[in-house]
Amino acid sequence: MAPKDKYTVILPTYNERRNLPIIVWLLNRTFTHHNLDYEIIIVDDASPDGTLEIAHQLQTLYTPSHIILRPRPGKQGLGTAYVHGLKSASGNFIIIMDADFSHHPKFLPTMIATQSRTKCDIVTGTRYAGDGGVYGWDLQRKLVSRGANLVADTVLRPGVSDLTGSFRLYKRGVLERVVAVTESKGYTFQMELMTRAVGMGFRVEECPISFVDRVYGESKLGGEEIVEYLKGVLSLWLKV
Repeated sequence: MAPKDKYTVILPTYNERRNLPIIVWLLNRTFTHHNLDYEIIIVDDASPDGTLEIAHQLQTLYTPSHIILRPRPGKQGLGTAYVHGLKSASGNFIIIMDADFSHHPKFLPTMIATQSRTKCDIVTGTRYAGDGGVYGWDLQRKLVSRGANLVADTVLRPGVSDLTGSFRLYKRGVLERVVAVTESKGYTFQMELMTRAVGMGFRVEECPISFVDRVYGESKLGGEEIVEYLKGVLSLWLKV
């Protein structure tokens, strides 16, 4: 009899004090309702709003077997947060997603079912295929996101409709192999992960999702991150 699958969710956080309890409650409800084994690894980068304090309370509520805390002393980048969390993961599947409620756990059963049916290596949520969409953004942010994906798709041609998305399900071994050769640390990390995965021959399936703007707090995407992204596209094009 094959061992039961276990799903590790890695949640990087920075100033997510108000969002974290909601996303953890929804994750617990989703996994419990579908009788799925899970753990949530919270990687907090010394949030000044007390996110880690809330995470400790959630660990007490949901037990340390389900909530694992791996805090860091300061902001070190989104990519390194996933790498840091991966070191403590015990699941054979890894889910990466945002903690700000923009990625709703209700899509996880469909993503998991897609992987089980197709036996693919990666399932990525997409805002730009099927009945996927974006809600709560103004026109400028929608144009920036669409433009970023268009630039990456034109230059890199990965065959994925939402290259900048960060709601994904990986086979653990696949993520470990791709992370080992990924150089980006910030907002270009997701793009490089997917581009390298496709280049390494891993199979990717897409699952339409509804992306909703964060419930509380402010977006951490600014002009510097956009410039970093464009530089990252060019750098990756030269390397891959």
